[in-house]
Amino acid sequence: MALYNPKSLKAEEFINDGEILATLEYAEENKHNLELIDKILEKARPKKTEHGVSCEGLTHREASVLLACDIPEKVEEIYKIAEEIKLAFYGNRIVMFAPLYLSNYCVNGCLYCPYHLKNTHIARKKLTQDEIRAEVIALQDMGHKRLAIELGEDPVNNPIEYVLESIKTIYSINHKNGAIRRVNVNIAATTVENYRKLKDAVIGTYILFQETYHKESYERLHPTGPKHNYAYHTEAMDRAMEGGIDDVGLGVLFGLELYKYEFAGLIMHAEHLEAVHGVGPHTISVPRVKRADDIDPDVFDNSIPDEMFEKIIACIRLAVPYTGMIISTRESEEVRGRALNKGISQISGASRTSVGGYTEEERPHDSEQFDVSDQRTLDEVVRWLMENGHIPSFCTACYREGRTGDRFMTLCKNGQILNCCHPNALITLKEYLVDYASDETKKIGLELIEKELEKIPNEKVKATAKSYIDKIEGGERDFRF
Repeated sequence: MALYNPKSLKAEEFINDGEILATLEYAEENKHNLELIDKILEKARPKKTEHGVSCEGLTHREASVLLACDIPEKVEEIYKIAEEIKLAFYGNRIVMFAPLYLSNYCVNGCLYCPYHLKNTHIARKKLTQDEIRAEVIALQDMGHKRLAIELGEDPVNNPIEYVLESIKTIYSINHKNGAIRRVNVNIAATTVENYRKLKDAVIGTYILFQETYHKESYERLHPTGPKHNYAYHTEAMDRAMEGGIDDVGLGVLFGLELYKYEFAGLIMHAEHLEAVHGVGPHTISVPRVKRADDIDPDVFDNSIPDEMFEKIIACIRLAVPYTGMIISTRESEEVRGRALNKGISQISGASRTSVGGYTEEERPHDSEQFDVSDQRTLDEVVRWLMENGHIPSFCTACYREGRTGDRFMTLCKNGQILNCCHPNALITLKEYLVDYASDETKKIGLELIEKELEKIPNEKVKATAKSYIDKIEGGERDFRF
């Protein structure tokens, strides 16, 4: 039987079933232990330092106790601390992005995804480079600057060469004032050599969802195809980092397995990356199983109510305070709105989850990977964020200035990231308002920028930010700290 070892490179040792089961038992035994809960909450709370603010984070056992705790006033305290942490390290900024589906050809048999090989009636499609150009221009015309490319696993139709060529195409397109400045990549687990190629292609974050950390369930849910190999999939982030990729993004598909098990496994994976590579995940995503072409989410009997979903988000924020947290358009406007105050720092806007969906006037449903609950336009999402006190940010500066991996985390951990992120958010918001926003959104946004500029504590930074924002009105673009 494998022993738990967070520094091991073997999946069954750093995501250890015995340790997870012991953790869940410990959490259940201590969910009403007020002395321990208060101690954990105090540990999680942001602390002022001479350089700004710091956070210790929580172990998977400590975080699991909080997740199990059902004492109403303690749950409220969890939410309050989650919001404090998010504001301390990310401010009221919300980073915007969109997924771009390149191909739905796939050789895997995943039971929760309509792209699975046995689905013979779904329309299969792979974008040509010209079609990618058209999709990217459509996204640029909305105002997007950051994309996450998605495609199924198929060595014949979607080889690494196709991915690399597509990234090159995306970065090459300058349309009016539009440009995609960061391409994140969500592709199947691959080799160190291929990760090196992705690094050389100047990708942003490499994203790979675990789907489930429960090995037996994982193998049952992935009955055929290369994704069936639990260890190869689970160890992918270590190969990516060995290949030179600084920023990796984790996530599980909540609803496939019991949420407490998944939560513990997710935090353990973050601990493992920190222990081995000295830097945890750049992002953590929290998708839930949703209806799709031939997928009925009711088949999976581990679905979680909105209240518990929001608690999971808050507890992740306490456990891994410096990570970016992402919520997609799988979730409704209402759920996304509440999640923003519990730790979320990135959201997608105006997403289409079908191949070639952005150039279609009507949202196509026949080839969507999942139902999109929040179907608002990007302009509507941006306005909604601002009306609720958030700054929509299209910033990609850290990635382009080399502030990635441990360099980003060092800045984030000592609170210095706010000296550049806050003004960068305002600068990119001004670009969006001038180039793409409706009159109503522009009016709200310009008032917000004026108000938020005054919050910049460094007078020199404030003056420079104001001059950049004025120059944007005059037609100049792409300023950054």
